[in-house]
Amino acid sequence: MSMFGMFGGRAPTSAEKVAAVENELKVVAEMHTRMVKICSLKCIDKTYREGELSKGEAVCLDRCSAKFFEAHAKISDHLQQQSAQQGGGFGV
Repeated sequence: MSMFGMFGGRAPTSAEKVAAVENELKVVAEMHTRMVKICSLKCIDKTYREGELSKGEAVCLDRCSAKFFEAHAKISDHLQQQSAQQGGGFGV
């Protein structure tokens, strides 16, 4: 679905485009914050025995973030499909 679907078939104004981009950036920033919190709790040793990440921690963080992004993409696709079926949408 195009951006025009978000605005009832009409061309969005500059202010609406800026608001849409700001909202998307906010969503991405919130997702990043959640991912860092979740993956850090899961992967990083709480005793902080070393100044650098261990190989195991680095691999865990890499896998955790990849799974997080994959899940986010699948959920976003599903929500966009549902929204399109209901006649609305935020797809670009």
